[in-house]
Amino acid sequence: MSLLEIKNLTVEFKTAHGGFRAVDAVDLTIDEGEVVAIVGESGSGKSVAMLALMGLLPWTATVTADRMAFDGRELLGMAAAKRRQIIGKDIAMIFQEPMTSLNPCFTVGFQIKEVLRRHLSLTRHERGRRAVELLGQVGIPAPESRLSNFPHQLSGGMNQRVMIAMMIACNPRVLVADEPTTALDVTIQAQILELLLMLQRERGMALVLITHDMGVVAETAQRVVVHYAGQQVERQPVKGLFRYPRHPYTSALLKALPERSHDRRLPSIPGVVPGQLDRPGGCLFNPRCVWATDKCRTVEPPRHDGGVGGALCHYPLDEQGEPTGREAEAIS
Repeated sequence: MSLLEIKNLTVEFKTAHGGFRAVDAVDLTIDEGEVVAIVGESGSGKSVAMLALMGLLPWTATVTADRMAFDGRELLGMAAAKRRQIIGKDIAMIFQEPMTSLNPCFTVGFQIKEVLRRHLSLTRHERGRRAVELLGQVGIPAPESRLSNFPHQLSGGMNQRVMIAMMIACNPRVLVADEPTTALDVTIQAQILELLLMLQRERGMALVLITHDMGVVAETAQRVVVHYAGQQVERQPVKGLFRYPRHPYTSALLKALPERSHDRRLPSIPGVVPGQLDRPGGCLFNPRCVWATDKCRTVEPPRHDGGVGGALCHYPLDEQGEPTGREAEAIS
């Protein structure tokens, strides 16, 4: 049994124009100690899917799923009080921007100790000692003196380390890192990623890494899930995805990497990700796909599991990067 299991997750938001489906039929399974990356362009539903898991979406969101279970316990139908015993303790999330996630009105020490107070039976003295220990574990020098600092007194990298300390405080079994290196310089990015992976190995926790950096994915993850316009278009082991991408969108993303380009000008994907009012019929990627046929424009694609990387495509790519099963179709 997987540690975390999500089946057919859908998130819809109420808008002035009706409803907008930000996450569409997403599946995700994560095993103990596994590192899974979720990649895709901005607006592809990566963060929203994980915020739905955490129960942190606003009232305008409607979340449905056939199954959303942690360690065999169903989360969606669970009473709020019981769910709060799991979220923040067994499942924790590092947010994109620590300066907007940390409360500017409280010291970082207070905020770390508040997590410990809510989830663990520790005395006040034990919480203080544990907070110092956590700041030391995430590489903050002179941790005793930092407890009294407010977030604005620390750098972006230091605040991100404080956020990581808060999220690992209760030894979570699943840690979701939502683009944890956003707005940090390159040197600090590498340090934060190295820290997360070290903590993941030492504690044996599962790590879900949300990112748009394919280089980070190649270096850190074991499996990859590719999102496009709220849908999962491909899911593969890392080596398989980089060697033989099965969905045209994944293939186009990889071709745009500088290290993979053979030309001076990097190739790009024409067009934009569809929004609420311009969603095409059939495959959502068809307006930007070089292999699109009339069938792609009118019929929703099936999910291909097994040897074709779980590609959501009528014609998943073969090992030569050519679409399969389209011989009878007219390519336009």
